[in-house]
Amino acid sequence: MAKEITNRDENYSEWYNNLVTKADLAENSAVRGCMVIKPYGYAIWEKMHDDLDRRFKVTGHVNAYFPLFIPKSFLSREAEHVEGFAKECAVVTHHRLMTNPDGPGVVVDPSARLEEELVVRPTSETIIWNSYKGWIKSYRDLPILCNQWANVVRWEMRTRLFLRTTEFLWQEGHTAHATAAEAIEETRRMINVYSDFAREVMAMPVWVGPKTASERFAGALDTLCMEALMQDGKALQAGTSHFLGQNFAKAFDVQFANKEGVLEYVWATSWGVSTRLMGALVMAHSDNHGLVLPPKLAPIQVVMVPIYKGEEELSAICAHMEQLKVRLEAKGISVKIDARDNVRSGFKFSEWEVKGVPVRFAIGPRDMANASVEVCRRDTLEKTVVPVNNIADYTLELLDLIQKNIYEKALKFRESHTYEVDSYDEFKERIENGGFFLCHWDGTTETEEKIKEETKATIRLIPEWEHPQPGVCMYSGKPSKQRVVFARAY
Repeated sequence: MAKEITNRDENYSEWYNNLVTKADLAENSAVRGCMVIKPYGYAIWEKMHDDLDRRFKVTGHVNAYFPLFIPKSFLSREAEHVEGFAKECAVVTHHRLMTNPDGPGVVVDPSARLEEELVVRPTSETIIWNSYKGWIKSYRDLPILCNQWANVVRWEMRTRLFLRTTEFLWQEGHTAHATAAEAIEETRRMINVYSDFAREVMAMPVWVGPKTASERFAGALDTLCMEALMQDGKALQAGTSHFLGQNFAKAFDVQFANKEGVLEYVWATSWGVSTRLMGALVMAHSDNHGLVLPPKLAPIQVVMVPIYKGEEELSAICAHMEQLKVRLEAKGISVKIDARDNVRSGFKFSEWEVKGVPVRFAIGPRDMANASVEVCRRDTLEKTVVPVNNIADYTLELLDLIQKNIYEKALKFRESHTYEVDSYDEFKERIENGGFFLCHWDGTTETEEKIKEETKATIRLIPEWEHPQPGVCMYSGKPSKQRVVFARAY
């Protein structure tokens, strides 16, 4: 088969890498650790972008853009922040090249050293809060609800397409508020925006809750996250929202006059998701045939493949398909007719399965004579014959059914791979097979680090149980307020 894919059960990592490239989502570039997002992959990212952007604007946010380069001195103003990102920063030291006096090529011009070195943006809190200092004078200037769609650079040593790359695309929201309560409410609102998007659009069930102190974003007072379970049993952090307190306002001296005319420091949040969501989409749903795309994210929702002999039949079938395409597009369904005459229909079937197109129509002379369409759904690979006069309504309902089925399958997988464990010996044994583990923890960083060191499992989040059940820490035997979620993670 032209698009053969590594078996997922034999080598999950190779299966993932194989699928990302063979489905034409992305490829490695000439720059180590950086990727080329190919048109089909970027079309999926655009659908994510557009849906999220709409949700942001519904909640009152506006888009802006801030510089790619950040003065190095800015990072040092917030101690935790610089410590968290220092090892990942790419730094610009010179602004000009010159012809190599000792041979061919070019070298850095030593006379062109920058007065202050610039960091290529790993995240934008510092450069944005430097701007906010000029924007905010009074309580009347608040809140500021800004979002930025951008690229960032974090110098990664071990990379994997979409999941961890040196450069990646993301959005980062940065908001400023008059009170802590407003900022905390914003932090919660945005993680809920993300989790709704994950469930409703990505068809991906997620846990939502705060991180432990050691896992928080550098410089945050609190971090809320959403965690998803991939099909190999590893967790993936799919989005975060941070309550930054007044740390960045104090670092950049951003104060406002309240209603009484008293100066106060502004309260802040930041929140973001990235092209890591593309990796989550692949790993949460796909199979050995290729991608399985939720219809809401599929660039092509229906592909039509003509079955024919000779140019005359091909012409007649394609004309028929064009009529069906008009009817489907009138329902808001995206359609492609694969009329290529240089590859066989079996090759086309395989190619569109690899690319995860939710619905495939196959139409030949007999189908035209019978006024019917053979319909194959990608999520189950089931085929059925549908009367052509009902095809538009049927397809619309089928796409909705596929979206729900993909979510239910992922939810069932998570539920069947979520375990309550009280014994540390049992935990050490079972963590090898992956999954989410609900375990008691004594709340100390020391215990958290010991478990991570011994098992490579981390506390993914602290669930916000309505009625948390106290118990005994599986590691230390000390009292525990509630169970937390442990897992190995990407």
